Amino acid sequence: MFTERGPTVRELVVQALSSVERGYDLLAPKFDETPFRTPEVFLSATARALAARGGYAAGLDLCCGTGAGLRVLQEVCRERVVGVDRSAGMLAVAAASAAPATSLVRADALALPFRNAFDLIVSFGAFGHFLPHQRPTLFAQAHAALRPGGLLAFPVTAPPRVGSAGYWLLWGFDTAMRVRNALWHPPFVMYYRTFRLPDVRAELTRAGFTVETPALAEPGHRPDGAPHCRLVLATRR
Repeated sequence: MFTERGPTVRELVVQALSSVERGYDLLAPKFDETPFRTPEVFLSATARALAARGGYAAGLDLCCGTGAGLRVLQEVCRERVVGVDRSAGMLAVAAASAAPATSLVRADALALPFRNAFDLIVSFGAFGHFLPHQRPTLFAQAHAALRPGGLLAFPVTAPPRVGSAGYWLLWGFDTAMRVRNALWHPPFVMYYRTFRLPDVRAELTRAGFTVETPALAEPGHRPDGAPHCRLVLATRR
């Protein structure tokens, strides 16, 4: 799962026993060598889907990490591209490969310093760091940062089949995180099973978005015919 240049077991343990912000500061130099980075197939598929809907002037990568999603924005935005993240370490890595015109801002996604500023907001793989009760605030902040008619877009993979190896892997990981957070502080919030698409659709609608969830063709389909990934397209009303 990790390349030879990826983090050691000891480094991962130290990260897991830190806060989310401090943990990602530590992991940042080797983050792109881990399976936690969003795979290229999801990035490229999202870029093509967004480009097909038309051009955008200004775009924001919410919880941008090391900057993989910034390249999606650079493909579809004509003018301004901004990345925002809480981790100074992740932003430093992103800055090393970002296009010259890209702006990087250290800020909390639950208290964004933007209002009516963007036509497009994207996010990749970050929403497991937010507890369910925080999502209304998260989506309200994205809504406020978008211009009227602006679009919030992010891919959501299908949950593994109940009883499959993937199902038990995620169940075990989330259980381990809950035990860790019950016994150790500060907490490290990373839950893979709490971000359920029906709940997210309802929360986005309540936040003032009109929501579509088309399938992304490139990641393919599961044996039961369901798409492996859908793209959430939430338009600010």
